[in-house]
Amino acid sequence: MGSHLLSKSSFIRGIQCEKHLYLYKYHYDEMDQLSDMQKAIFKRGTDVGKLAQKLFPCGIDLSPESHTDYDEAIVKTGESLKSGKEIIYEAAFQFDEVLSVADILLNNESGLKIFEVKSSTSVTDVYLMDAALQYWVISNSGYRIKDFSIVYINNQYVRNGDLDLTQLFIIESVIEKILPLQKWVEENISRLKKVLSQSKIPEIDIGVHCYSPYLCGFYNYCRKHIPENSVFDLSGVHLSTKYEMYRSGIISLEEITDEINLPQAAKIQLDVYRSKSDIIDKKALKEFLSDLNYPLYFMDFETFQPAIPMFDNSRPYMQIPFQYSLHYKKNKKSDLEHYEFLAEAKDDPRILFIENLIKDTKPEGDILVYNKSFEKTRLKEIAEAFPEYKIEIENIISRIKDLIIPFQKKYYYTNEMKGSYSIKYVLPALVPELNYDNLAINEGGLASLTFESLYEESDDNIIKEKRKNLLEYCKLDTFAMVKILEKLESIK
Repeated sequence: MGSHLLSKSSFIRGIQCEKHLYLYKYHYDEMDQLSDMQKAIFKRGTDVGKLAQKLFPCGIDLSPESHTDYDEAIVKTGESLKSGKEIIYEAAFQFDEVLSVADILLNNESGLKIFEVKSSTSVTDVYLMDAALQYWVISNSGYRIKDFSIVYINNQYVRNGDLDLTQLFIIESVIEKILPLQKWVEENISRLKKVLSQSKIPEIDIGVHCYSPYLCGFYNYCRKHIPENSVFDLSGVHLSTKYEMYRSGIISLEEITDEINLPQAAKIQLDVYRSKSDIIDKKALKEFLSDLNYPLYFMDFETFQPAIPMFDNSRPYMQIPFQYSLHYKKNKKSDLEHYEFLAEAKDDPRILFIENLIKDTKPEGDILVYNKSFEKTRLKEIAEAFPEYKIEIENIISRIKDLIIPFQKKYYYTNEMKGSYSIKYVLPALVPELNYDNLAINEGGLASLTFESLYEESDDNIIKEKRKNLLEYCKLDTFAMVKILEKLESIK
């Protein structure tokens, strides 16, 4: 039978970029290291796929022990279909050196029904390409396909009680959309095989294709020639415009001429970079600070977004708050106090979260956050799910002020911020002795995944360590706001 040249995933890589396909096949060791976020996304897809199998119970699973060896699965698929097995998970087919693995297959006398499971909330063009390739492989393997559907998540489903899989998943037939793509599939298979038969890496430069439909796995490998402080660091400039400059030979910030039309944020960034002189609008900063009223709270939330709703009154991918940090100052000169909450990974964390937050924020004092739309939206969602807390939540919302404003509006801007007003850039620019570099958890996405993983963790030592890391990360977020405000208040 022999190994395959192309599969669903490598076909999509080749459609995105021939160089991506070639590097993945022959220079795998040059690929960028998978982030914890990417690993979690892959795991989520696997988990959703396993759950969707329950829509068609009692099937046989032909998943191979190794993802690099499908020969046995291909043989077993043929035998299972020949013997009349009605439901197969991970059915494997190969035709003309192209591998296809169907998530769920239904087999009866009238033909096969194929179901491809996705953890997303809609059918995208790339899913249709994926499905079209599978149809080509399976139909050319001698099987009649009666229907081909994509199974995806209904993000309007609200859980109440046990999961209702018929409400959670949407099954959409795409056969009428993929049949017209069969010639396109065959032409591209032929093209990509020729690419793989080459003796050298295709000469394809970086471009907007590096990001679509997915961020290329060799993103950093292909950007070794891009210097620090390049046009790709410009704030507020459309990606296509950055590549237009790049293709015209303008790569570093030094090469940008005054004739190039840039948005205001990028002009400010470029002016500061050239002049090496910070922007500090003392009048605007004074007005901003005059609107803050002590006692003052510094507040930050962490949330997680399970694809499968875990709790009543929650939807797929809904952001569920599980942690907060609060620093508190009665006045400018008072000692700093700290309050925090981190839910146990057992039940719905939202009720204990909001009850503790109401208690810790007390009824008076402004509440300072960094990007208030996030915290306000989460609070409104809790009020909607648990209306008994609505009055107290509305009180909290009415007191929220946003520390992002001076940086978003460029009242204060330094070259170290690199065009960003994210707190991850603002903090080291204003308070160099503080940064997130040495934390085990150093960004919100990783905090989210860490907490979600605790629901499946049984090792007490691992649980203790992860909780410690979560507390350290969230605490730094609010302590960062304290120090940033102190820096602004020190400006005369």
